[in-house]
Amino acid sequence: MDKRSLSIAGHRTSIALEPEFWAALEQMADAKGLTMTALICAIDANRQTNNLSSAARLAVLDWYQEKSANRAT
Repeated sequence: MDKRSLSIAGHRTSIALEPEFWAALEQMADAKGLTMTALICAIDANRQTNNLSSAARLAVLDWYQEKSANRAT
């Protein structure tokens, strides 16, 4: 697990994720033209779970599923 700290909505928080998820989030941020902080803020604003780390993992899953579906069409 890698733990990173950042500011969201004016408060400091930290997220612990496996390195593979951090790498995927970096790819997502690059593809969307966002900074990592901006991407995490967007995930935070739209999450359906209380846990930000879980929301980040689900966002990665959704992103890969969308990419896979787009390749199939």
